[in-house]
Amino acid sequence: MTRALVWLTRRWRGPRTRVRNIGGGRIIAEGLEHGLWKDFYHNSMTASWPAFFATIAGAFVALNFAFASFYALGDDPIANAKSGSFYDLFFFSVETSSTVGYGDMHPQTFYGHVVATVEGFIAVVLIALMTGLTFARFSRPRAQLIFARNPVVADHDGQPTLIFRVANARNAFISEATAKLWMLGATVSREGRRFVGFQPLRLAKSENPALALSWTLFHPIDADSPLSGFAMDELVASNLNFVLVITGYDDTSAQTVHTRHTFAARDLRPGHEFVDIHSLDENGTRRVNYARIHDTRPVRQAAPVAAPVASS
Repeated sequence: MTRALVWLTRRWRGPRTRVRNIGGGRIIAEGLEHGLWKDFYHNSMTASWPAFFATIAGAFVALNFAFASFYALGDDPIANAKSGSFYDLFFFSVETSSTVGYGDMHPQTFYGHVVATVEGFIAVVLIALMTGLTFARFSRPRAQLIFARNPVVADHDGQPTLIFRVANARNAFISEATAKLWMLGATVSREGRRFVGFQPLRLAKSENPALALSWTLFHPIDADSPLSGFAMDELVASNLNFVLVITGYDDTSAQTVHTRHTFAARDLRPGHEFVDIHSLDENGTRRVNYARIHDTRPVRQAAPVAAPVASS
């Protein structure tokens, strides 16, 4: 028992080591103070749904078990409960905390009424808290966007270009969508100090009035680009990461949505282009094949443009 308490204390209160995955790379964070109650709201919002409901169920059972123990300390505080039956006291606590109150069992002593009053107050507060957290998890605005796994590097309008592709997986519009691209990597100052920071990468068209199907984003690798001067092999082998952030107004939920995706430099595919996911069938109906959103192929050599023939 003592060992278990020591483990729980270290587990929830002491400095911990966390492993985070950013851009496909693992980062180990040490020396962080972590506590279940220190950031309860964040922990509740970031826990998985099974863990969230399991925690609620565990807390509900523990609460009723504790109050059943308090009822057991009294002298027959609950009418129609079998003498010495902990199960009856437990299920009476369940009926009280859930505000069901079937009426078969009820407090019959002053002690029983006091404990039931305390339990009712605590249960109302906890039910309100759990309802609020559950609603907050369900109502969080999120964009359902699919990011192509592998950005490509190919010539676009005669300029080497870093190209990303995004698709809207919902049957809804994201109005006034805005995209921002950042490069995360290490830089060295003139004093020789090494810093890890973000550098903005300009996108040729960073705004979309109505994102409904797919969106291709272009970063020209020109003289002003931080990627200028990188050899492709050197770029792919680097520890750089690219962060693509998209913000817009979801017409269905009438809320602003944000989404972010991180790509590692090794995800880039130089000399490739995205496979077209749009097509027209025999009836002239446009089709979008989302199953091919991640597909790329080597760049096809464009046919040379014929010189105009001078008229005689």
